[in-house]
Amino acid sequence: MKIAIAITGASGAIYPKVMLDKLSVIKDHFEDISLVWSGNAQDVWQLELGHKQYEQYPFKVYGKDDFFAPFASGSAGYDALLICPCSMGTLGRIASGISNDLITRAADVLLKERKKLICVVRETPYNLIHLRNMTTITEAGGIICPATPSFYSKPQTIEEAAETVVDRALQLAGVDIKTYRWGSEK
Repeated sequence: MKIAIAITGASGAIYPKVMLDKLSVIKDHFEDISLVWSGNAQDVWQLELGHKQYEQYPFKVYGKDDFFAPFASGSAGYDALLICPCSMGTLGRIASGISNDLITRAADVLLKERKKLICVVRETPYNLIHLRNMTTITEAGGIICPATPSFYSKPQTIEEAAETVVDRALQLAGVDIKTYRWGSEK
C-alpha cells in the first residue's frame, strides 16, 4: 500500500503526531509513506506541542510546491491521501478544484483516480460554506472524517482521545490496524 499524509496548519497538531507515531511503528507494512506539510503546519505543531519532533519521522517529505512528487500523478498508483488535520482553506480549494500546491493537487489526483481521500477536518463550528465544501468533496468520492474523538473506549490521555480519530481515519484509508472496536473489550 502506498499512502501520502498531508498536514495543514489547522489547529490539532496532536492528530498528525499520533498518526505519524503509529505509522512509524508499522511502516514496514507499506510500500511507501510520503509526507507533505502546508506552509504553516510546522509552526502550528511547534506552538501546540512545543517541539520540533516532526523532523524525526522516517518518511520522505516533499515540499508543498513539489509537483514532481510521485503522488502528484495518478500513474504513481498511490492508494490513499490522508489530510490530517485538514484546514477549511484546504478543504475549500479541493472542493473548488483549485490545485495550487501539492496537497490540493494530490487530493485532485486521488479523487480522479477514485482512490481514498480522507479529510480529517478540524474546525468548529462549521459555517454553511464549510458544510457545502464537505458535501462537494463527499459527492466527488472523498471522505470527511471530523476530528471528533469518541469516548466509548474510555481514553485516559489526550493522545488516547486523538488516537480514536486517527485510528478511524487510517481504517477509512484501508489500513489494517489493531484498535478498539465497538462491542469489544479494550
